[in-house]
Amino acid sequence: MERLKGIAMIIFGSMFWGATGPMMEWMLDETAMTADFMLAIRLIIAGIFILSIIALQKKSIFSIWKSKYWSTQLIIFSIVGMAGLQYTFVKSIEVSNAIIATLLQFLAPIFIIVYTSIIFKALPARSQVIGIAGTLFGLFLLLTNGSVSSLLVSGEALIWGLFLGFTYAFYTLYPARLMAEVGVIVIIGWGMIVSGLIFTVKAKLWKSDEWVLLLDPNLVLLIIAMSIFGSLAYILFLTSLKYITPVETSILSSLEPLTTMAISVVWLGSILYKWQYFGILLMLLFITYLSIAGTKKSNSTNV
Repeated sequence: MERLKGIAMIIFGSMFWGATGPMMEWMLDETAMTADFMLAIRLIIAGIFILSIIALQKKSIFSIWKSKYWSTQLIIFSIVGMAGLQYTFVKSIEVSNAIIATLLQFLAPIFIIVYTSIIFKALPARSQVIGIAGTLFGLFLLLTNGSVSSLLVSGEALIWGLFLGFTYAFYTLYPARLMAEVGVIVIIGWGMIVSGLIFTVKAKLWKSDEWVLLLDPNLVLLIIAMSIFGSLAYILFLTSLKYITPVETSILSSLEPLTTMAISVVWLGSILYKWQYFGILLMLLFITYLSIAGTKKSNSTNV
């Protein structure tokens, strides 16, 4: 029963997060709202929502600020990890689309493998090399539809995609000790609020003329939905790890890009070609293979 609970959590968490991409794409394409304004509002709402849930459980949410060391770590994570990931994800959507951006974040395991290889001064295992090669070939098909002469996205989209993969890898690796010390959900909540405040300053929210856009109740509902879906996605994803293995989580999280793709095709009218679909399939298969190979390597090291 516990395992089924974990599976349900990762399925709904992946679908919730997958749904936010097309929402952001529609908002950026169909309204005058800028990425900075949208991120500031969405992250602050989501952060308050998460911390409120913790506070209602009678748990401390302010203790981290009593430690200079851990609060510094939180600020670094919030700037580079949370704000960096959110901004590069939105910019990737802005210069390409939600489908491409969602899949480009799956480059993160490659950055993680390269980083650990440098740190431990060891070449990646053969299985990891195979996984990287397969993922990159799938990405090639996604971006070109199988033709070297026809790149379906701009060079700017590729650059933002690389930054997206890097920030996602940083977001995954950096806060491990911080989350173990303070708590996962607390760090996510404060990370959202701090990064939201960063975008508040960047967008100069206090004198922005974009507030008038929020007079549209449909737009307000969409922002609230994005905030709640994003928050629930984080909570469900991280909580699922208590009940199922990381490998199962990795496999089931493939529902995220599939959800994004389905919503984008039906709602936004996005068009994909046959070799792009095959590229998406290859990327998902080889990212899963990388996760399985990484878990096996970790287990063999611990024996």
